[in-house]
Amino acid sequence: MSPRQTADTAPEREALVTMVRDFAAKEITPIVEELDSTERFPEEIYARMGELGLMGITVPEADGGAGGLVADYIAVMEELSYGYASVADQCGLVELVGSLLARFGTREQKDRYLPGIISGRTRCAYALTEPGAGSDLGSLATRARRDGADWVLTGEKIYIHNAPVADVALVLAVTDPDKRKRGGMSMFLVDVDTPGVERGYREKKMGQKASPVGGFVFTDVRLPPTALLGEEGSGFGAVLSVLEKGRLGIGALANGISRAALDTASEHAVSRHQFGSPLSGFQSVAFQLADMAVDHRAAKLLLEHAAGLMDTGQAAGPACSMAKLFASEASIRNTSRAVQILGGGGYIRGVPAERLYRDARITTIYEGTSEVQRLIISRDLVRRRG
Repeated sequence: MSPRQTADTAPEREALVTMVRDFAAKEITPIVEELDSTERFPEEIYARMGELGLMGITVPEADGGAGGLVADYIAVMEELSYGYASVADQCGLVELVGSLLARFGTREQKDRYLPGIISGRTRCAYALTEPGAGSDLGSLATRARRDGADWVLTGEKIYIHNAPVADVALVLAVTDPDKRKRGGMSMFLVDVDTPGVERGYREKKMGQKASPVGGFVFTDVRLPPTALLGEEGSGFGAVLSVLEKGRLGIGALANGISRAALDTASEHAVSRHQFGSPLSGFQSVAFQLADMAVDHRAAKLLLEHAAGLMDTGQAAGPACSMAKLFASEASIRNTSRAVQILGGGGYIRGVPAERLYRDARITTIYEGTSEVQRLIISRDLVRRRG
């Protein structure tokens, strides 16, 4: 896909945002509390997103995706997350897996997996994290060794989105222990019904409860040569290739939560009266609303700037880290403010502010912690100053 100017696609993006906003209001918002309380995987929403073309936003049209820009992707993520962060999380997962398949997959791999993943019929997982390896992927213990023409996969993955429901998982494993990140890791497509694959458990999470997280255990899983995604040893590079877009996706997800918090706090501040005046008439509340609006807008501009860099082929790493860092931490500030403005009511299960507060917390952790983002930003500053 060749880079396009944002101005040229603004009307298309506005129509896309309107469509997603309407979808979220009519089909997501009415069942949010049921999904959050039961932790049910929303199969009907997952399938509906596939029908609407919301899976694989930037995946090329030739591979079954929408062929859109990163700017389109972050716009969709914010609107879905405004409805419910668990739903946006699923969109982001498909975006990463679909992008990796489109970029590194053979024609056979694309034809086998992409139609189902992008349509929402096939559920995917992206398996990186292990008991001894989170931010430091160089510490991976999961191993894939050759046995004739086949590969044999052994190891454990934890905190994996969709592990409890996935049909196929992209699994990063060490194929050369001497090289590791420098050409010793490879990515594999693993059908979850393959003998030796076990779903370890399902986590009970603080928030984003309808996006299930669990583990995989691989015990001498025999994989054919066609399971290798890309070249042998290219796995760590493949992870890096989608890292920036992944961070922007989570930043946009966080900003959808942030906007929802602003709206629920504003509505309460206008409708709730104390001492003969609406809460919005008190400067202490009004100033909090102002800060919430600034946080949301500033995050949006940072996200759009970084997406613009990516869409025009420019270096975007530090800009993506800045956007993800600010948007995720702003979402925690805004949801905390919303709970404070609602008072005791904001602490009650079933009230949107309480759920938003829980949903926001993970955004400073996954797709790179805030500490990792600060490390990237500071290293870039030092490097540019020589």
